[in-house]
Amino acid sequence: MISGGSGKCLMRTSPSHIMELPRLIVVGEKNIGNFGKFLLDLGKITKISIIAGNHVQKIVKTKISKSLSSSSIVAVWHIPITNDEKSINEVENSVRKDKSNLIVGIGGGRSVDIAKMISYNLGKPFVSFPTAASHDGIASPFVSVKGEKPHSLVATAPLGVFVDIDVIKKAPKNLLAAGCGDLIAKITAVKDWQLGRDNTGEYYGRYSSNLALMSAKILVEATEKKKRPDVREIVEALISAGVASCIAGSSRPCSGSEHLFSHALDKLVPGIGLHGEKCGIGAIMMAKLQGQDWKKIKHTLANLGAPTTAKQIGIKKESVIEALLIAQSLRPERYTVLKQLTMNEKSAYLLAKSTGVI
Repeated sequence: MISGGSGKCLMRTSPSHIMELPRLIVVGEKNIGNFGKFLLDLGKITKISIIAGNHVQKIVKTKISKSLSSSSIVAVWHIPITNDEKSINEVENSVRKDKSNLIVGIGGGRSVDIAKMISYNLGKPFVSFPTAASHDGIASPFVSVKGEKPHSLVATAPLGVFVDIDVIKKAPKNLLAAGCGDLIAKITAVKDWQLGRDNTGEYYGRYSSNLALMSAKILVEATEKKKRPDVREIVEALISAGVASCIAGSSRPCSGSEHLFSHALDKLVPGIGLHGEKCGIGAIMMAKLQGQDWKKIKHTLANLGAPTTAKQIGIKKESVIEALLIAQSLRPERYTVLKQLTMNEKSAYLLAKSTGVI
C-alpha cells in the first residue's frame, strides 16, 4: 500500500511489461565508414531498406554506400514526404517489395520515426542512424505520428544505434538546442509520473525515472558551472533517455504534460517549431504548475541556446493558450499535473504570461 499525495491510500500495482533494449550502440567520431561492419555485427545482413530525406542523402549517401558496398550489403533508398499515416503507408508498401533483412532510419527525426514504425508493421529489425541530436527518439521504441490526436505511439526499439558525432556537429545548431529542450523536459515528465503513482496507484519505475532525470541534470549542472555540455554528452544523454523508456515499458519517464502541450501545438499550428523546442517551453510552464523551480529550467534552456518564449519559434500567444486548454484531452488516460486543475483561458494566459512564455 502507498499513501497518495492527496492523503488517499492506494494499492501500487506492478504490471508486467517488456523491456526491449538496443543490442548494440556505437558512438564515435568520423566513423561513418564503419557502418557496414556495424550492421554485420548485428547479424547476417545482406540487404537493407534505408529511409532518409533528400537533404540527408546529399550529405551521407556517398559515404554510407561505400561502407555498405565494402561489407557486401545491398541498399535500397526511400525518401519520405511527411510523417502522416498516408506517407508512412506509401513508403511501407515500397519497403515491403525490397524483401530486405533490416530497415535503417537515417536523419534528424522524421525518417527515424518512419523507419521505426514500418519496421514494427513489417516485423523487421530496425537500426537508428541519427544525423542530428534533436530528440530522444533515436533510441526509444516510441514514434510521433501526425493524426487527429497527435501523440507518441509504441513501435519497435532499435536493434542498433549508430552515431557519427562529426555528422551531428554539422547539423544546424537549433537542432542540438531542441535536443536539449527534450532532455530538460524529463524534469517535468518524471514529476508527472510521480503524480500518477501517488494519485492513481500507477506503476512507477524508480530506476528508469532516475535514468531519465540524470539525462536532464547533466545539462542543468553544466550551465550552473557556466560550461557548455559537449555534443557527445548531449547525444549520450538522449540515448540514455530513450533507453529509460525501453526499461519503463512506456514513455512515462520522458513524456508528461510538457509533451502533451507540444502535441497540442502540433495539432493547432502544425509544422511550426521543433518538437524539443516546444517541449522545453512546455516544461517551463508545467514546472511552475508542479511547484518546481521553473526559473532554473528557463535559465538552463536559455544558456543552452534553446528558445524560452513562443515568439522565438513563431507561435502566437493565442495558440499557446489554446494548447494549454486542450493538452490533457489528447491523452485523458495519462495522469499529469493538468489533471489536478481546471484550466480556463484566464489561468492559461496567466501561466504563460507569468513564466514569460508569452
